[in-house]
Amino acid sequence: MSDDELRFLPYDEAVRLVAAIQEEEDIDDPEHRILTVYSTHDKELCWFDFDEVMRDAGVQDTDVAAKEKVTEYILRHIPDWVLES
Repeated sequence: MSDDELRFLPYDEAVRLVAAIQEEEDIDDPEHRILTVYSTHDKELCWFDFDEVMRDAGVQDTDVAAKEKVTEYILRHIPDWVLES
């Protein structure tokens, strides 16, 4: 594994660390949506591109089951570098 390779937190650690995933407007592009991840200490950890996550998680709509799939996808893809900041 190279130093540039992205590594993710173990799922259980991500579950303990993440308190909220909030859909928000990208401040640089109001037409673009992002999913911002917040810690249990109300600290912004990272963000994900909304359209990419929806595609990669296989979600077509925004019902309750879709939100669960998106949450599950994000919790499995929290980069380990969030612990450094």
